[in-house]
Amino acid sequence: MQKDFKTVEESHVVISELMLPSHSNFNGKIHGGYILSLLDQIAFACASKHSGAYCVTASVDTVDFLRPIEIGELVTMKASVNYVGRSSMVIGIRVEAENIQTGDKKHCNSSYFTMVAKDKEGKSIEVPGLILKNDNEIRRFAKSIKKKNMKKKRVQEFLETDFSSDKYFHLLEDHKVKLEKEA
Repeated sequence: MQKDFKTVEESHVVISELMLPSHSNFNGKIHGGYILSLLDQIAFACASKHSGAYCVTASVDTVDFLRPIEIGELVTMKASVNYVGRSSMVIGIRVEAENIQTGDKKHCNSSYFTMVAKDKEGKSIEVPGLILKNDNEIRRFAKSIKKKNMKKKRVQEFLETDFSSDKYFHLLEDHKVKLEKEA
């Protein structure tokens, strides 16, 4: 039986993984694509834990790579439900890397994934509401509402813009671009 409401803590997921040479890019740092894969996995686990259902990634709203992750560091990802809609959830993820020899930790990444709960036929289903217990949880929920509204406005503005018009060429002025239009 699915609960009508769950606390943020009930769906909290933490994973840790040692970063190996096979996870690195040509510069010897951990490949961003590998981190994205781990982020998607933990977002799925957190959303599925909250909803009690299979979940899909609807969008990756933000991925901020703040600091590189080194081979040999222990990466810990902490995921929590920041917001719930009817069938969607915003999962906030914090990524930290720890030098296991010195114990030094650094914040490497913050990410926000929008996940949608699905039934066996692939139709969106309603998810439990969220019980907010402290100021931090309330702030995260409110920020998610604000981000959602800003995203809607940005998408609408983009769809309404006619980029084929010459009046938008001024946007190119401060960028490294050379126009060679055919007549």
